[in-house]
Amino acid sequence: MADRPHDDEGEQGPDDPFGGLNLPLEQLFAQLGIPMPHEGEPLDMSALLASLQSVMARSGQAMTTDGGKVNWDFAKDMARKVVASLGPDPTPSSRQRHDIADSVHLAELWLNDATVFPAVTAPPAAWSRAEWVENTMSTWQSMVEPIVSTIASSLGEVMGQRMGDEPELAGMQQMFQPMLQQSASSMFGVQFGQALGKLATEVVSATDVAMPLTGRPQVALLPTNLAAFGDGLDLDERDVVLYLSLREAARQRLFADVGWLGPQLVAFVQHYAREITVDISALEESFDEYGPEGVSVEDLAQLGDKMRRSLFAPQRTPEQTQILGRLETLLALVEGWVDDVVAQATIRFMPAAGPLAETVRRRRAAGGPAEQVFASLVGLELRPRRSRDAANLWAALRADRGVEGRDAVWQHPDSMPSARDLDDPLGFVSGDSGSGHDDLDAELAKLLDEEGKG
Repeated sequence: MADRPHDDEGEQGPDDPFGGLNLPLEQLFAQLGIPMPHEGEPLDMSALLASLQSVMARSGQAMTTDGGKVNWDFAKDMARKVVASLGPDPTPSSRQRHDIADSVHLAELWLNDATVFPAVTAPPAAWSRAEWVENTMSTWQSMVEPIVSTIASSLGEVMGQRMGDEPELAGMQQMFQPMLQQSASSMFGVQFGQALGKLATEVVSATDVAMPLTGRPQVALLPTNLAAFGDGLDLDERDVVLYLSLREAARQRLFADVGWLGPQLVAFVQHYAREITVDISALEESFDEYGPEGVSVEDLAQLGDKMRRSLFAPQRTPEQTQILGRLETLLALVEGWVDDVVAQATIRFMPAAGPLAETVRRRRAAGGPAEQVFASLVGLELRPRRSRDAANLWAALRADRGVEGRDAVWQHPDSMPSARDLDDPLGFVSGDSGSGHDDLDAELAKLLDEEGKG
């Protein structure tokens, strides 16, 4: 597989949870229309107060109604600009659309004997990267929106407390806090747009992140990214497109026929996001290093860097750890099932399937397309680490019960294998693994099931 493109300036390092995005604190004030001092000059608190009053006079109203809300149209526009900056993104040609339609048609024929789930009815599609952003934006928004209020309120709380300690700013908290919340939301929106734009250059299909991201089941592939996937593989381009069409079509069949699966995956992410807690003490310590007077532009830049590290590297709670384990197991089961189905569909017809399957495994082991975006946005290390174990479990089920018996396990979430079953797939097949969920898992599953129905 060709190496994924890297942007040295935007590359996320181990100590940079914000994904390399440079948003110092002075930009936050600039968003409010507050001029900053020249380099080397201290921040004048009296001038800050005057600027605040000027901002309020220009606005003519209290900035409270939209505090903490992300402008998602702006975030989407940011994602599309990132896409445009990372290479050509042509609209798929009529020839590419025709080739993908033919590839998907053949893939569906092969899959008919490999799974009982029927093909989706929507015609296959070829998308540009920008079209992928447009078509998946609403689902991404629903998953990450719970984070926004936590981040915005945390920043507003700390800044409000600091202002309350300054005599010159006494009584200004109620006026200033909504503006800070809005600025924090804007920072998150920029970060989200950047992460989504980068992800759009890596995914090869609509469900490449192992989650349903569109409003309706539809097999969709990205020709530009398919070509990049095949670079350096020394395989026929048609085999590459056909193999990835098989994986996409299999996932779409699964999500379309197993009604609880997609909502459950999304609900897990939403629940994880709602449990995020920002380390308020870390933010306060960042402010405590600087006094109310004599804060230079350089100090403000350092403060802004510490703030964004605190905001976008939230603390993980025990409940989040439980949710993460359930989510990663379910994602592994999805990808493992796809591995087994596609292996059976190609075993008689496609010699190149073996090398392509190994390429997919290496890509997944290095960090799938979804991992970077979830890690930078919610600190969620989203990786189906045990997909190979899951594939072995599904293969054992198929050998023992046939294709129908294997796919029947998806009928209800209570019948799904647990993480323990991945350690003992033969025990799960024979019914001797004792795979019942404990009380915490059962209560969590019930909660998420209710959220998914909602």
